[in-house]
Amino acid sequence: MAQYTPMIQQYLKIKADYLDAFLFFRLGDFYEMFFEDAINASQELEITLTSRDGGGAEKIPMCGVPYHSSAGYIEQLVEKGYKVAICEQTEDPKQAKGVVRREVVQLITPGTVMEGKGVQEKENNFLVSLAEDGKGYAFAMTDLTTGENGAAAVDTIEGVINEIYTLGAKEIVVSSHFPEEALAKIKERCAAAVSIEDQDEPDEASEALSSHLSDTGLKAAFSRLYRYVNRTQKRSLDHLQKVTLFQLNQYVKMDYYSKRNLELTETIRAKGKKGSLLWLLDETKTAMGGRLIKQWIDRPLLSKKEIEKRLGVVEVFLEKYFEREDLRESLKEVYDLERLAGRVAFGNVNGRDLIQLKKSLEKIPGILDLVSSLDNEYTSEMAQNIDPCEELRALLEHALVEQPPISVKDGNMMKDGYHQELDQYRHASRNGKTWIAELEAKEREITGIRSLKIGYNRIFGYYIEVTRANLQHLKEGRYERKQTLANAERFITPELKEKETLILEAEEKMVDLEYRLFLELREKVKQYIPRLQSLAKCISELDVLQCFAAVSEKRHYTRPIFTENALHIKNGRHPVVEKVMNSQEYVPNDCVMDAEKEMLLITGPNMSGKSTYMRQIALTSILAQIGCFVPAEEAELPLFDQIFTRIGAADDLISGQSTFMVEMLEARNAILHATDKSLVLFDEIGRGTSTYDGMALAQAIIEHIHEHIGAKTLFSTHYHELTVLEEQLARLKNVHVRAVEKDGKVVFLHKIADGAADKSYGIHVAELAELPAELIKRAQEILAALESGAENDKPVPAAAPQALSEADEQLSFFEAKEVKPNREAQKEKAIADKLKKLEILEMTPLEALNQLYELQKKLKS
Repeated sequence: MAQYTPMIQQYLKIKADYLDAFLFFRLGDFYEMFFEDAINASQELEITLTSRDGGGAEKIPMCGVPYHSSAGYIEQLVEKGYKVAICEQTEDPKQAKGVVRREVVQLITPGTVMEGKGVQEKENNFLVSLAEDGKGYAFAMTDLTTGENGAAAVDTIEGVINEIYTLGAKEIVVSSHFPEEALAKIKERCAAAVSIEDQDEPDEASEALSSHLSDTGLKAAFSRLYRYVNRTQKRSLDHLQKVTLFQLNQYVKMDYYSKRNLELTETIRAKGKKGSLLWLLDETKTAMGGRLIKQWIDRPLLSKKEIEKRLGVVEVFLEKYFEREDLRESLKEVYDLERLAGRVAFGNVNGRDLIQLKKSLEKIPGILDLVSSLDNEYTSEMAQNIDPCEELRALLEHALVEQPPISVKDGNMMKDGYHQELDQYRHASRNGKTWIAELEAKEREITGIRSLKIGYNRIFGYYIEVTRANLQHLKEGRYERKQTLANAERFITPELKEKETLILEAEEKMVDLEYRLFLELREKVKQYIPRLQSLAKCISELDVLQCFAAVSEKRHYTRPIFTENALHIKNGRHPVVEKVMNSQEYVPNDCVMDAEKEMLLITGPNMSGKSTYMRQIALTSILAQIGCFVPAEEAELPLFDQIFTRIGAADDLISGQSTFMVEMLEARNAILHATDKSLVLFDEIGRGTSTYDGMALAQAIIEHIHEHIGAKTLFSTHYHELTVLEEQLARLKNVHVRAVEKDGKVVFLHKIADGAADKSYGIHVAELAELPAELIKRAQEILAALESGAENDKPVPAAAPQALSEADEQLSFFEAKEVKPNREAQKEKAIADKLKKLEILEMTPLEALNQLYELQKKLKS
């Protein structure tokens, strides 16, 4: 580095410790980047790449962003998965000898972001740590924004991947010795940044948070996580809470595939919240409640006692309508207590944040009174844990004005009367300004110059300004000339200069004192962090339970009853589909399964609702086990320990797996891990390969589950040959989705009935997808030949092209055309045009069903 300038040498020395991050190097009012950082940042941020002389033979690539607007650029990089090291001047340039000392003051990473667009209001931002301990994997997690910490022992790498997916973790911390094969699998499945931290020895702070953990592996995993956060953030972590030990066997197990297929928190196609179970349920009023409801959906309970406690509160809220509405109104005014506490600890809280905290605390006494009035054992227990933090509210009320500025260094935050010295400075400043206003009025009267004014700027201080046209009216020697402008002269007087010194000194001391007072106030608030976090837990749980009640009332849900083994749902509905469609149009269905009937073999046409029916059984069970009422007229349900699904076709292009391979992997996972207390949903197993291969696999899987596992299983298929299994397997029953064909028009009734379906109507769906008419006709001929048993050993001979007669159209979805009024014909043509544009093969069954419903409604109108 000898050939580079001292400043560039300093940059390279610091950069050597942060090779995996963009180094934002503070130079004056800019953060500058050099060399490869500059080239890459200019491309990622779309900013100008320049160069500068660094002392070497060639100029150094360089780019930069303004200090005051750097937050947006940092967010862009972190959202793309990069890390950003913030390097600040840590020495006063006036006192520096040589190059100003600089140090990295914070490393911002995807898992340590505290604010900005990357932090969603109703989503956690988890950072996780992993360690292999010989028996499996130690898993620790933290959310810096809320202070939540957790740890769990996970048996397999698949379990680890599932937990990372469940948490939506943005970053993973491992040691440099973590097994490469396992890490490769994680990187293949999880879109998370990977960071290295080799220190896992607990220090005093991490020991205080994890001392109750008896598992040394979990303790080490959390210590590694804490060490990483402490090293990168370089600031107070007082808001971090004691580590919660997650016993994963206390929750319903659902693998990555099942959660994706059931669209619990995001949809498969759009990867968004809309259309998911979370979208349906989330009518929470606080950000804290929004995060908690997602956690509950991801982890349904196995404890009947805990579930019944939640259901009891939901029932009370349903009965107490006015109390629930009052609670909802109060919760609207409660800000994010968890993240406010985190900002206080992190040192980036401002005056407006603390006003939000004060306003939130003002609502707590009313909420406490309301909850105390409810006749429920669990709400009475919750009321005892609701801490209004009255002393903190009074402190903030006494200290802060109602509308403080955003910056904590601008002054005007603290109320008059809060601090005696501050009041004295304010008095001097205000009186001085009053004196100046009086002086201006007096000088106008004496000189007769009505436009005379007294102004101020930072360079020249206070001045008397007289326009050039009025200088003739000014008595010679009255003022001392200070500055000449194009159209005016500026003057000063000894008296004005003296007053200026008094005012500016008071204002400077006032701003500095206010900043110190605010830091002291922040430290006082910091002492309340544990109490605020405990309060946040109570409020968020209340929010979720009132939300369950509100949704249950609006959607006419019923309280489930839990049984040992039987599943009996009367007039059950798919909760999300019902919301998307008009509730009157949704066709409810029953489902009965018990020890004598553990498997339902479901047949019926494409798009008739088989997958929807299967999903609604799973979603009903999940709703029940998170403590919510369910979409049914009556519901008796067992407690499922695991839910497995194989629904829909999807290639896994990232790992190079075909649809059929994904299908087999999902089936394998269910077959290896399901128990007699599990729920298994298999949709069209075997369709990704040849007919006989697929049918053989499907039958073998059905027999294996029936004979060796005994799980409650819903198995849909187009292999009608499998329906004979009802006669061979004692606990299997055939059911089908009804469809009616009349005059060549098929109507899906979406109603489950006993027995097997007579056909699949696949050619009808192909016709709906607008395949060419001659192709459809040919398929009908081949189907007829195959069904009659002809041409078993060779293809059906090709037929000469010919026009379709009216009789040939008997299998069409639409009836034969007839002459209709012009307006009617135009309407049908418009609908037909829309049908042509639909990409049926790219739609999910639900989306196709919705489109079909809309088109049918337009035809009927």
